[in-house]
Amino acid sequence: MNCYIQNNDIIGLRKTKVEDLEYVLKTESNLDNKPYVGQWTCSEHKDALNDDDILHIIVEDYQRKKEVGYLIIAGLRNPNKALELKRIAIEEKGRGFGKETLYLIKKLAFEKYDFNRLWLDVRLNNERAQKIYKLSGFKEEGILREVVYSNGKYESIKIMSIIKSEY
Repeated sequence: MNCYIQNNDIIGLRKTKVEDLEYVLKTESNLDNKPYVGQWTCSEHKDALNDDDILHIIVEDYQRKKEVGYLIIAGLRNPNKALELKRIAIEEKGRGFGKETLYLIKKLAFEKYDFNRLWLDVRLNNERAQKIYKLSGFKEEGILREVVYSNGKYESIKIMSIIKSEY
């Protein structure tokens, strides 16, 4: 049985293991995710697994005990109590897994780790994700213009956050 660091009746979050990295790379490069998610090598993901400032997590469908996505949280040692949702990639879209994952991430950040701020950046053309973030309580803070170079062009990103008092 998997040891979940956070779960509800729908999904469970557990620490990523080395043997999960094939799934992580496949999910990251999935055609629905690739335009919106940074692409790391297997080595970069392995390094993240051993970094005590990063939490690399597999999202599992609790009922089926099947992986449905992964996420990376950075800033566990941040003295300002600001945690970054660095990456989230859900493989099975339209089933509520993204919304449930965000619910559990907020619970983890604000209740378990007692952080004051949870923030993320999202590409401007990723309207689906922005909608889910807004519905989950994240507020828009601003835009970083042409900061990501991807597929031969520069893309802008939107910074969004939620603070503990809004949770």
